[in-house]
Amino acid sequence: MRAYERLLNYVRVYTTSNPESETVPTTGWQFDLADQLVKEMKELGIADARVDDKCYVYGTLPATAGCENKKKIGLIAHMDTSPDFCGKNVKPQVIENYDGRDVALGNSGRVLSVENFPHLKKLKGRTLITTDGTTLLGSDDKAGIAEILTAVEMIQKKGLPHGTICIGFTPDEEVGAGADHFDVAGFGADYAYTLDGSEEGEIVYENFNAAGAVFTTRGFNVHPGSAKNTMLNAQLVAMEINAMLPGCETPRHTEGREGFFHLCEMEGNVERARLQYIVRDHEIEAFRHRENMLRHIEKILNEKYGEGTVELSIHEEYRNMREKVEECFEIVEKAEEAIRDLGIEPIVKPVRGGTDGSRLSFMGLPCPNLGTGSYAFHGPYEHTTAEGMDKAVEIILGIVKA
Repeated sequence: MRAYERLLNYVRVYTTSNPESETVPTTGWQFDLADQLVKEMKELGIADARVDDKCYVYGTLPATAGCENKKKIGLIAHMDTSPDFCGKNVKPQVIENYDGRDVALGNSGRVLSVENFPHLKKLKGRTLITTDGTTLLGSDDKAGIAEILTAVEMIQKKGLPHGTICIGFTPDEEVGAGADHFDVAGFGADYAYTLDGSEEGEIVYENFNAAGAVFTTRGFNVHPGSAKNTMLNAQLVAMEINAMLPGCETPRHTEGREGFFHLCEMEGNVERARLQYIVRDHEIEAFRHRENMLRHIEKILNEKYGEGTVELSIHEEYRNMREKVEECFEIVEKAEEAIRDLGIEPIVKPVRGGTDGSRLSFMGLPCPNLGTGSYAFHGPYEHTTAEGMDKAVEIILGIVKA
């Protein structure tokens, strides 16, 4: 079975996670895919395939004779889909011999256009898989799952020699909790790769350092007719906070390794206001500077308006995996070698986000991220190609051989 055929099966299973939920996993329906995958893994010869009570799927392909002392490699993908857009009742469109032009997404009125997605031109001639415009596709990250299990099937059928291969599928990655309960020790790999990237041939071993920051401002409300030198409007203090941040350092104005402050949510009235930010930077020194800038704003405004007017909380979310991956950089070099062997030039770039791999790297499992051959995640324009997924499978096989 080709990887895209597996993908078409998986995307029909509803697995959207929920950032508001306090359960583990955040949605019970993720178990539906987990149970399906365990059954499939056992059919592929992974005898110890299992799902735990937190919806993490694990399994091991034992080393072949003579390879028992090789490094144990891990392959990881996530089962949930993003809550940013509808992930239920996915009805994929499969377009054979794609002509490289705009594609109408079902009857939704949406169009997958070359103007918005110029890379579509180089997908001409492939089998293109899209949504019908009413849901996301779910190739983030069910394409990664499909590629891992297709690689396992090919290894078994071809009798390829290999060291121990550890397989893990996680819930709740899209809401930042995919690594929360991952059993690194029980997983047993020396290092791993997440299959959760975009174009085939992509290697990511550098991501943002990330934190969430919340400013709460407290005001003093009296009748506006007698408010002279008395009223303090918490909303205006909140506006002052945002005005003190550099206006050119937002997601709209940054790219590559440039960091930013991103105002995600704001609410309030005269007595109380709240600003929620995410803070990102690739370099740890610059990241710490951003955190300190927020603390300085809190200090300055409390000096201006009185202690307790502004309260800041900062919660660090994940770190740049580069720090850990560089300690065993051969895992990147092996991936680059496998990609070049297919006639593809590796696409090495920092990701302007995070993956399970970034957290797992700091949990003792160095874990760069590989492309799946998919594009435009988290919305109705998500798409992939059968051939791109085939290439991702071949890259996995090349890494295993290496």
